[in-house]
Amino acid sequence: MEIRDVSKNDFTSVPRLIKSLEATGFQATELSRAIEVAREMRKDKECFKILAFTSNLVAAGTRGIVAELIRQGYADLVITAGGAIDHDVIKCFSPYGLGSFREDDEALRGKGINRLGNILVRDSHYALFEKFVKKVLDSEGKKGRNHFSPATLTAALSSALPPDRNSFLVAARERGVSVYSPAIIDSSLGLQLYFYKQDHPHLVLDQTGDFNSLATSILSAKRTGALVVGGGSSKHFTLGLNLLRGGLDYGVYLTTASEYDGSLSGALPKEAKSWGKIKGKAKTALVYGDATLTLPLLAAGLLEK
Repeated sequence: MEIRDVSKNDFTSVPRLIKSLEATGFQATELSRAIEVAREMRKDKECFKILAFTSNLVAAGTRGIVAELIRQGYADLVITAGGAIDHDVIKCFSPYGLGSFREDDEALRGKGINRLGNILVRDSHYALFEKFVKKVLDSEGKKGRNHFSPATLTAALSSALPPDRNSFLVAARERGVSVYSPAIIDSSLGLQLYFYKQDHPHLVLDQTGDFNSLATSILSAKRTGALVVGGGSSKHFTLGLNLLRGGLDYGVYLTTASEYDGSLSGALPKEAKSWGKIKGKAKTALVYGDATLTLPLLAAGLLEK
């Protein structure tokens, strides 16, 4: 294949633009490869598909893309950070603000505004979240439900959410997809659970409570695949789960992290093969870039009719 210059005609439609990436070179070609692998994973009826992502994607407008990928069958299991649950619930009731990376942060603090890059989250958003969590736990407690796993807790929260096309929790509920968070207490939700437990000592969050069902799903699958956006605990847990079966058969990474510091976030698919987290002959793709750019392009390629 030769490098092909992107022409004016390639801008006439999304499919044409996405198609042009294949022969563009650099990360454009890698993104084209990622679309190809993710499509094949989706079409494989015997593949158990995992969608893993970090919480900042839910704070940003990419939340709606995550929800649509779930609706379109790109996830049989969602693995994410606890903060993603915080953001998703809050945004079902109140939008976040758009600011700048160059805000006066001391002034923001005085106004009760927290900056997440150029996204502004108010203290009042978290007050809303606290009330919502308490209401759900009170309701569950009246039914005698005080013992939760991460997946059953997220299910309880999602069942109380209003209709929201852009909510990944609502999309997962509608599709019957479990949402698991390996670091669920590292979040506002975790803090609210701690506060609630002071007056309700019978509340239990069993972090290992989902392992039997997770292991069964992974081990019984003919093949497994993962679309991993970002790094951290979501990526690590996704790969670790697949150690149980000798590795993933498909793997697509979207990341900004580099491997030079030895971090899991920056680890390449080929490094995962040394651990048995990804199979030696697995189909993989790695795309570098901010996911608020790469994920919409990936989704455009996957979801265009």
